Amino acid sequence: MRAQRLHRPAPAATRPLVLEEAPDPVPGPGEVLLRVSCCGVCRTDLHVVEGDLPSRRSPVVPGHQAVGTVIRAGDGAEALVGRRVGVAWLHASCGSCRFCRTGRENLCLAPEFTGWTVDGGFADVLLARADFVYELPEAFRDLEAAPLLCAGIIGFRALRLTGLEGRGGFAGARLGIYGFGAAGHVAIQVARGRGAEVYVMTRDRDRHQALAAELGATWVGGSADRPPVPLDAAIVFAPAGELVAPGLAALDAGGVLVLGGISMSDTPPLPYDLLWHERVVRSVANATREDGREFLAEAARLPVRTHVEVFPLERANEALVALKTDAIRGAAVLEVRGA
Repeated sequence: MRAQRLHRPAPAATRPLVLEEAPDPVPGPGEVLLRVSCCGVCRTDLHVVEGDLPSRRSPVVPGHQAVGTVIRAGDGAEALVGRRVGVAWLHASCGSCRFCRTGRENLCLAPEFTGWTVDGGFADVLLARADFVYELPEAFRDLEAAPLLCAGIIGFRALRLTGLEGRGGFAGARLGIYGFGAAGHVAIQVARGRGAEVYVMTRDRDRHQALAAELGATWVGGSADRPPVPLDAAIVFAPAGELVAPGLAALDAGGVLVLGGISMSDTPPLPYDLLWHERVVRSVANATREDGREFLAEAARLPVRTHVEVFPLERANEALVALKTDAIRGAAVLEVRGA
């Protein structure tokens, strides 16, 4: 196998990923081996590479939005051979802890994560648990499907955690989105498909603000700008704790602010009046397989259209730098040559 491996965390600008050859992994019982076609590049990959998330495996192959074809299978997974599938962030959950037993495997006490605790998809082959892969709707080409597997699924869960569905539904609701990268540009399509008005706050005028307007945002402004109306809910996709205060200030009474990242800079002290009137701040922690299945079905129905910038596997470091510097319009995807 060819793989971009991280031997020690370092700033993306130092190009820490090394393209190396290694033996192909062999699937055990309940596992499958994919021939990877492409893999999305996520901000979580950047957190792994730069050490914002503590190192859990060394060396490790990042990447957790992989699309490919199953070429080998262990006992019990043979039916997947030849199928096109996607691999997402949650590699496996224990299935037995109190969270797994109550349908909250995203909070599992002993989870494994693709591209962090086990090798991921920045490679031409990938080992995955058969019961954690997704069969992908035919509506999406490989490159279009890759960003759906994390940016899409996490955005979908963030929308769910706004609570709007249980407070009258999305139709006519006013939703804010802070940060308009891969997750934001998918979430806006789902929210608008459900009838919401979407107000986008993001700092890059030429790429992110322009794309938000193209995708039907009701209003677009800068990262900390106050939207023109009170919001029923908002999601912060940017990893910037300083956006929590303006996000809360933009909410109507009873509004919910969802923090959609796995890592975020510290939140400055919050005056109590921002939380008063039953405003809520909550985080997103991973996603369940049910989230993934429901999202992919809804994305195919709408349909969601991802905007991707494609990099060859050999330029994975450049893709990470572009992501860090907000130079990606939509989502970055690594394409594996010859796949």
